[in-house]
Amino acid sequence: MKSTLIKDTTKSERIQLVKQWEETEGCESSGIDLLEFFRDYIDGVKEIAEVNAEFNARYISEIPDEDSGMSCGMGMRR
Repeated sequence: MKSTLIKDTTKSERIQLVKQWEETEGCESSGIDLLEFFRDYIDGVKEIAEVNAEFNARYISEIPDEDSGMSCGMGMRR
């Protein structure tokens, strides 16, 4: 498998890669625009891992601090 790092790809290759993900993951019907989501990767600003890490950080930080009554421990912060 070829490297997907910015230094190893052209902009057009990065666009094709993201389009391929849309097709294989079925994102075109989910409302997620991967071309927009990975815009910084496509433009050569951030690597895929950086874009994903930022998304995960935002997702985790939006968990409310109060006890929501979840009993399985998922998403709970103490």
